[in-house]
Amino acid sequence: MKLPAFKLERFFAKYEFKAPYLLSSSDCEAMTIEELLSLEPDATQRFHQTWLGYTETQGNPELRQVIAQTYQTIGIENTLVHAGAEEAVFIFMNVALQPGDHLIVHFPCYQSHSSIAQSIGCEVSWWMSREADSWELDLDWLRGAIQPNTKAIVINCPHNPTGYVMSRAKLEELIVICRKHKLLLFSDEVYRFLEYRDEDTLPAACDLYENAVSLGVMSKAYGLAGLRIGWIATHNQEIYQAMAEFKDFTSICSSAPSEFLSTLALRNRDKIIQRNRAIIAANIEICNGFFSRYADFFNWTAPKGGSTAFPSLRQAENVEEFCINLVNQQGVLLLPSTYFDYGEKNFRIGLGRRNLPECVDKLDNYLKASAASQRPYIRL
Repeated sequence: MKLPAFKLERFFAKYEFKAPYLLSSSDCEAMTIEELLSLEPDATQRFHQTWLGYTETQGNPELRQVIAQTYQTIGIENTLVHAGAEEAVFIFMNVALQPGDHLIVHFPCYQSHSSIAQSIGCEVSWWMSREADSWELDLDWLRGAIQPNTKAIVINCPHNPTGYVMSRAKLEELIVICRKHKLLLFSDEVYRFLEYRDEDTLPAACDLYENAVSLGVMSKAYGLAGLRIGWIATHNQEIYQAMAEFKDFTSICSSAPSEFLSTLALRNRDKIIQRNRAIIAANIEICNGFFSRYADFFNWTAPKGGSTAFPSLRQAENVEEFCINLVNQQGVLLLPSTYFDYGEKNFRIGLGRRNLPECVDKLDNYLKASAASQRPYIRL
């Protein structure tokens, strides 16, 4: 296996810790250890007593139990803890796919959803979503794309970067298709519970389909990326065991302090999710107003869930040039769609951080200054 450069991560490696105004982050506002420990009265003492030896390879049983409680039909025996979501994606692709298999991937996507399969020698088809269609997925296209060698379908909902949330009816029909063709369904659910309306929150795919693998992580909806704890949940014991055995060659086991803090956070998940939803809701109001004022310059499709959106430029031809000029002149970092291999118009905006108002003000200043200087691609 020879993997290509991870374009998005290389872009962030260059700018993320230098740009003062991150307006492209995919996660929610982080917490300090002190803030997290304050959620339970005796948590600090228990944290100080955490034993720093090896942990169980499948994950701490208490952690796996609270993970299981976020699902309807999943028990501790169906959960497997990983070092973040990335390790889980990597391991799933390696145990589920063989050279010559065909994979269908919800697109645009996080690069791991496709590049790992391609490096194995798989054929990948893009299940394309488009801004003009409000990022909706086409099940008729999917039916026609399935081949005799199709092994799995990869979805991400709520979706990064677009904020799309499919309907319950569409998810159920997707599962009917998967069951008919005996396909695996890898469901990236790292933004689950960040739907803006409770009625839009979908059941986990693993609760609806015996061959679904649901992916979760502490990084996105919970805003605790520094813990580096992710997991999969599945009823498919063949996939589960294969992933558990493969993990012996990667992280083996997780950090004991991270497992303790993740368990604490998941026991208090309602408080954390409510906090993060409130941040996102306030930021969407700001974005709605901003993009309304600049409707001649941007296309804006308000997201339905998650902490990202994927607006586009109406006038400028090259979004990467726009984003690089912005970060160099105002220190505001946006993520161009070129790093998703998705054309030259869109860019990702992050909605989960408290400093979004300040970032948007800086973006506003940049646009006004560009218009005043009569740059040909900024016409307000």
